[in-house]
Amino acid sequence: MPMKDKNNLYTAKDLAKSYLVVFLAALLLYIVSCAPGVLWQDSGMYQYRIWQNDIEGGLGLALSHPLYHIIGIGVKSIPLGEFAHRVNLISAFAAAFTIANLFLLLRIWLDKILPSIIAAITLALSHTMWLHASIAEVYTLYTALFTAELVFLLLYLKSRRIGYLYLLGLINGLAIANHMWAVIALASYLVFLTALLIQKKINLKHCGIIAGLWIIGAGPYEYLIIKNIIETGDFTATISSAFFGKNWQGDVLNTSVSAQIIKENFILIAYNFPTPNIIFFFVGLYGLKKVSPVRSFTAVLLAMSVLFFIFAFRYSVPDRYAFFMPFYCLAAIFIGLGTDTFLKRYPQKLYAFFILFLTLLPLAVFKFTPIVAENREISLGTKRSIPYRNDYVWFLQPWKTGYKGPEQFAKEALNGAEKEAIIIADGTTVYPLWYVQEVKGIRKDVKIISMHGTYESPIPFPTSDTIDKLTAERAIYVVSNTAGYYPNFLLQEYQLEKRGILWKVVK
Repeated sequence: MPMKDKNNLYTAKDLAKSYLVVFLAALLLYIVSCAPGVLWQDSGMYQYRIWQNDIEGGLGLALSHPLYHIIGIGVKSIPLGEFAHRVNLISAFAAAFTIANLFLLLRIWLDKILPSIIAAITLALSHTMWLHASIAEVYTLYTALFTAELVFLLLYLKSRRIGYLYLLGLINGLAIANHMWAVIALASYLVFLTALLIQKKINLKHCGIIAGLWIIGAGPYEYLIIKNIIETGDFTATISSAFFGKNWQGDVLNTSVSAQIIKENFILIAYNFPTPNIIFFFVGLYGLKKVSPVRSFTAVLLAMSVLFFIFAFRYSVPDRYAFFMPFYCLAAIFIGLGTDTFLKRYPQKLYAFFILFLTLLPLAVFKFTPIVAENREISLGTKRSIPYRNDYVWFLQPWKTGYKGPEQFAKEALNGAEKEAIIIADGTTVYPLWYVQEVKGIRKDVKIISMHGTYESPIPFPTSDTIDKLTAERAIYVVSNTAGYYPNFLLQEYQLEKRGILWKVVK
């Protein structure tokens, strides 16, 4: 870390103290907002996978996220509190590191506290970052590693110490082991390193060490790839799985966007930065060249901003809002730069306090937007309602303090079923049901079956040929009467009757 000299007003000790303060402040926020237990959908799946010590999953290698699950398995062994809560806290800690890393980047870059604080608060209170800091997800672990990469890149350009590039290679390898997002940043770094090699600022030996450290960092993912090639003997299919998962190649490579998706994407971006301070993003872009330490750093930041933005903007999966997170990290950097540019021209304290006040506007927006949206019955695009989940609050309010809806649902569903009953669950609800049954030990006689992932159901999934025999032997329930959330063949000879929070399959 750089020490005080004629060009710098800070010391390594100053940076460490301020970094720790920002990290602890962000961590406190995210611990308070963190969900206390088991969760729906992917978050519940990650919790269940960690409980099963499963670092691969069953949705293709691109969705395995082995580094996250290895960390989770380590957290599992800590005998403190609720297991699912400990898993959720991984996201809180990773998000706090993200915020502290972003602060550190701008603190080193600008040598100013206020713009760095503005950028850190802006990202910390952005909806998607805050939401994913409150639940079990892989995204904040990626942003923590990504922002660390940017810090090491800046430190290299300021000091020209090759060790920072070694760390950059190692951290990007770890990021690959967590999420294939890191390929986008990797492409930018490869162009940057090639330019350094051509300019003879580094040599082949340096590149070899960087590559070696990258391979070490990406080791968990490389292990899964090699393991699958050996087991299947199909190199092409394994590589496809590593880049796209089982069923998402079309979404990853999608090149068309509808007017509706464009509209939704801009709404998502606006909801993440619901403050007039967003104007500083454009000010920061405009003034980037003037404050950038070198032209190459400007090029890397702009290239990654464009690439991450385009990737998320034309991605066609339902939860694409989460894939804007690396772009939001970069946007917060530009907002910090724009704030600095503005305050250089208008240094009055009143302006500084007003800008700081505006960074807190999202608190009010996220508090009242769910209420307004529900009162006006604004559609969120969800296909069904789930017991103990208000979709307006769940999707629009990022903090999950005290939320135990999935556990309440699972306990009521299990306790309301007959002995040896069957519950057919979808990917959103199956993991809370399995979790409560296995971790809490509730109603282990009930058979919970699902087609999601590759976990083996306790009995074979029913077909049109076996359903009659099953209904004669057991009570059978589904979690929803909405088409697509139960086997289609059921309604050929059966109907669904509401029983508590489940739907019973009856002749």
